Amino acid sequence: MADAALETTEAKQEERQSARKTWLIRLAVVVIVVGLLWAAWYLLVGRNHVGTDNAYVNAEMAQVTPLISAQAIEVLVSDTQAVKKGDVLVKLDPTNAQIAVAQAEADLADARRRFRQTQATSQSLAAQVDARGADIVQARAQLATAQADFDKARIDLQRREALVNDGAVSGDEVTTARKGYAAAKAALDLARAGVQTAQATRGAATGQLEANDALVRGSTIDTDPAVMAAQAKLDSAKLDLDRSIIRAPIDGVITKRQVQVGQRVAQGNSIMTIVPLGHLYVDANFKERQLRDVKVGMPATVTSDLYGGDVVYHGKVVGFSGGTGSSLSLIPAQNATGNWIKIVQRLPLRIALDPKELAAHPLRVGLSMDVEIDLSEK
Repeated sequence: MADAALETTEAKQEERQSARKTWLIRLAVVVIVVGLLWAAWYLLVGRNHVGTDNAYVNAEMAQVTPLISAQAIEVLVSDTQAVKKGDVLVKLDPTNAQIAVAQAEADLADARRRFRQTQATSQSLAAQVDARGADIVQARAQLATAQADFDKARIDLQRREALVNDGAVSGDEVTTARKGYAAAKAALDLARAGVQTAQATRGAATGQLEANDALVRGSTIDTDPAVMAAQAKLDSAKLDLDRSIIRAPIDGVITKRQVQVGQRVAQGNSIMTIVPLGHLYVDANFKERQLRDVKVGMPATVTSDLYGGDVVYHGKVVGFSGGTGSSLSLIPAQNATGNWIKIVQRLPLRIALDPKELAAHPLRVGLSMDVEIDLSEK
């Protein structure tokens, strides 16, 4: 009986050892197969892909800022509201802008009137120049007459003075001749002065005409500098009036609205942000060792924690950041110390996404993403 029990025990031990050996062999085969499969996957697929879960959705957001300072009289949007480019967001009080437009219109009308007045003055001065020319002709004619009278008086005086010694003429005649000569000489001098005066008057009129004509020469009522300056002021005033209505610069969703009715907004201060949900991208922070073979234009697949792995976005690498995240942070790490420890840095890449896929499965700025880049398409 004891021998039989011993044999039974030994048989069970051999059976257990045999089963253990079988399972160990099976486990070794499974491990080898898994290792081979992993090696095959790495050689065929894995080594041609790099990925990271340190990635987030971002966008070129539009900061809405008023271009004039005024009071908000109507706010037509609220946070989370979708808007289209050109939609009215806020209306500002246009009173000051309207007054400025009216003033600019008055200044433009005055500038046009002054240009027409200057043109009319040029015509008047041209007529005066012509009149002064006629005065010169008249003065020269009077000079010729005075010259003739002077020549006659001079000859008469010479004749009478030659006959005085012979007693052929009386002393009164000589005296009268001398007075006539003096009067003719004075008239001649007066006529010469008249010619000079007429010429000087014409010169002054010509100078005034040239000075006035310089203001309008080569210009029209639309190209006159004063008119153009007034027109520019009017255009600026109208532009400020248009800016009293603030419109959406892009399509997107309103975020961080900071304006209320009755609030006076300041020029240049942000009053809200618009996020363009149709033009989102992903900033993926890869380790520097992963980027050895990454090039711009390589395809990438992206999944979001919001939708899980069932929704896959397809994009491509469009650029590398100019510096690592730590070097461009608000307070960069200062590693140049005596206790410096090397840390693997991360360099942000930008992944452009397909707008159609974004429309089908919308994302929001800041959501976490998983990015994988295909290195096989070099």
